[in-house]
Amino acid sequence: MNDQPEPPMMRRPPGGQPNGGPGGQPYRPPLAWSEEPQQRRRYTPQPGQEPLQGRPGYAPRQQPQPIPPQDRHRRPGPAAPPPHRPHGEPGGPPPRRPHDPRRPAGATPPPKRRRRPRRVLRIILVIVLLLLITPVALMFYYDAKLHRVDALTNYAGRVGDTPGTTWLVVGTDSRADLSQEDKDKLATGDSDGARTDTIMLAHIPTSGKPMLISVPRDLYVPIPGQGSHKVNSAFNAGGPQLLVQTVEQFSGVHIDHYIEIGFGGFDKLVDAVGGVEMCLDKPLRDPKAGLRLPKGCQTLDGAQALGLVRTRAFPNADLERVVNQRKFFSALMSKATSPSVLLNPFKLIGFANGAVDAVTVAKGDHLWNLAWLAFRLRNPVTTTVPTDGDQVTDDGDSLVPGETTSKFFEYVSRGVEVPDDLLTASTGSVIGN
Repeated sequence: MNDQPEPPMMRRPPGGQPNGGPGGQPYRPPLAWSEEPQQRRRYTPQPGQEPLQGRPGYAPRQQPQPIPPQDRHRRPGPAAPPPHRPHGEPGGPPPRRPHDPRRPAGATPPPKRRRRPRRVLRIILVIVLLLLITPVALMFYYDAKLHRVDALTNYAGRVGDTPGTTWLVVGTDSRADLSQEDKDKLATGDSDGARTDTIMLAHIPTSGKPMLISVPRDLYVPIPGQGSHKVNSAFNAGGPQLLVQTVEQFSGVHIDHYIEIGFGGFDKLVDAVGGVEMCLDKPLRDPKAGLRLPKGCQTLDGAQALGLVRTRAFPNADLERVVNQRKFFSALMSKATSPSVLLNPFKLIGFANGAVDAVTVAKGDHLWNLAWLAFRLRNPVTTTVPTDGDQVTDDGDSLVPGETTSKFFEYVSRGVEVPDDLLTASTGSVIGN
């Protein structure tokens, strides 16, 4: 007797035939509810039972839908990628740029040119800042290198402030910082110390043109603590302080600034600006000053210019020399403030180097004060202090101040224009008008 269960196909259906169903079809057992196809089941009422659809509040039975066995352990995957569309078609990526053979494949494309105007603007801004900052920085640098002396000191009975601005300009024969080679080249000699051969007042009045006034070194005036002597002896006896005090007391004009120019560096000042053009009415020769110049207009270098402002080879000696000194000084200031120098960094820096070597100023004076003076003295009124003529004194032949001298300085002390009848000029100067 076989105890093995018969296959499902051979099981007997309840109340049915063993090997088949209706119509002779093979019998299959009913599927489990989770394996039945997804379809609505039809409700068949039993005999004597009212249909459910007609009952009030009826709703079809809701049963949870089972998860198919093959999907029970499946995890959700990534979203499907969008359909591929070629470059340039609607809905697709933008068209590709043509390949540049100068750029290797895969290289980062160059940045857009929209930033170029901003970059150019930054470069221009940097250049403008450099042009503004550099001159200011150089001015402070050279100002710190200027030689200074305590020339404008207060003393009992000092003249108070007078209208306008007045500089005392002093030229000395100081040979400090000159090598023997420089002394031979400039024919300065070997004298020690410093004596003043040039005394001028640069006066900027409140009205009228600026004035460049020569004070003859032989002017016989009272010197505080020394008695009456030639004015240049004040510098020899007491230096800049005594000279300033002497000039203030006999002129009645308050000195606001002081500038002293020595031999050393003077030639560099002239050479730095490319020389100064001067016109001579006649040839000029002075072996003592190492000077040999022909007649006519010519450009003087530093050595020739120094010889010209030093020479006294004229019939009126010092009276002619001061005229030439004023004319040359004015021409030098005009050349130094010309565009050919100010716009040329090489000439401008060379002139500043020469000024630092040749110039000594009072404490409290600065390089920008000198620049302001140079601009104002490009075309000044030039004159010599009027006197009452020659007189023999204990110091030899001297120039004696008189009534015209007092009238002249009265106008200057008031800061107004001096009348033409008080302006003097020496005739026979070697430098033409």
